Amino acid sequence: YWTRGMDMVGATNRLGVDVMTGHWEFTYLDTEVIKNVEAFNGEFVAQNVKVREEALFDYQFEDFGGFQEDAGLAFKPYVIKEVGGSRVAVIGQAFPYTPIANPSRFIPDWTFGIQDQRMQAFVDKIRDEESPDLVVVLSHNGMDVDLKMASRVTGIDAVFGGHTHDGMPAPTIVDNAKGKTLVTNAGSNGKFLGVMDLDVKDGKLRDYRYRLLPVFSNLLEPNAEMAKYIEEQRAPYLDKLTEKLATAEEVLYRRGNFNGTFDQVICDALRKVNDAQISLSPGFRWGTSVLPGQTITMDHVMDQTCITYPETYRREMSGADLKAILEDVCDNLFNPRSL
Repeated sequence: YWTRGMDMVGATNRLGVDVMTGHWEFTYLDTEVIKNVEAFNGEFVAQNVKVREEALFDYQFEDFGGFQEDAGLAFKPYVIKEVGGSRVAVIGQAFPYTPIANPSRFIPDWTFGIQDQRMQAFVDKIRDEESPDLVVVLSHNGMDVDLKMASRVTGIDAVFGGHTHDGMPAPTIVDNAKGKTLVTNAGSNGKFLGVMDLDVKDGKLRDYRYRLLPVFSNLLEPNAEMAKYIEEQRAPYLDKLTEKLATAEEVLYRRGNFNGTFDQVICDALRKVNDAQISLSPGFRWGTSVLPGQTITMDHVMDQTCITYPETYRREMSGADLKAILEDVCDNLFNPRSL
C-alpha cells in the first residue's frame, strides 16, 4: 500500500517469475499500473483487458510496450515460452470483474470481462500460427469461472488459476467440444506450490503428473537476498507494523465463503466504532491466521484489511435493501447460471 505495489515488483523480480496476469494491481492508479508492469522483469499478459474506443483517440499509454493498438488491447494477450524444448503459449486472463468489484475510477480507460470469444480467437490463432506444443492459460477468474470457461473454449491444455484461493489436490478434467482441459488452483499466501509435469510429443499433451506441494516455511532456510530485501522494504514502516494491539484468545482466520473468526472481529469492531446495528464486511479470503496466545499487531490487522480504497462508513438501509444485497451476494456465489 505504501509503496504503491512497487515492493512486490521487486520481490517478484527476485523470485524470478516469468509470466503473470493481474487482479489487485488494477486498484492502483492506471499510471501506477503501467509503471509497475514496466518495472517487472517477466511478461504481463491479459487478453481480456481492452482500451475503451473513445480513449483510443488520445490514449495516454500509447508508448507502453504492451499496448496493441490495432486490437485495442491494453496489454500483451499472450507470450510464447520455450520450456524443456517445447513451445508453450501462455495466455493471460486478468480478473474479469475488476470494474464491478473495485472502483473503476482508478482505471477509467480499460474494460474487462471474461471474453470467452476473444479467448477462443486467440487460442485458434496461436494453434494456427505459432505451432505451439502446449497452450495454457494463466487465469485470475476464480475456480468456478475457470471450469465454465474450460467447458466453452476449446484448444486449451491447462488452466493455472487463482482468485478464489482453492487449494486443489488434483486438477479437474473438463470436457469440451474438441477435447479436455486441466483446471488447477493452488491456494493462497504461499501455502502451496502447484507443480505440473507435462509429457508432450509431436505438439500434443500425452500425459501429466500434478502435485500440490506444501511449503513448510518454518523448515526452509530463507533466501538471504530475499530476506534482506523484505527487511529493507519493511524498515521505513516497522514502527507502525509492529505496534502491539491485543493477544489472540483463539485462532483468528478468514477463509471460505462464510464467516471466519477474524471476519467476526472486524464486523464487531465496525458495529462498536460506528454504533451500527448490523455490519457487513467483504468476504475476502486472504490474510494469514493468528494463533491462540499470539500477539496481534497492526501488521496482522493490515494483512486482513489493507486495500487501496479503505473507506468504512455507516448508512441507513431498509430491510428490503439489506435483503436484496445479501440475495445478490448469494446469487453470485451459489447460482451456477450466474457464472
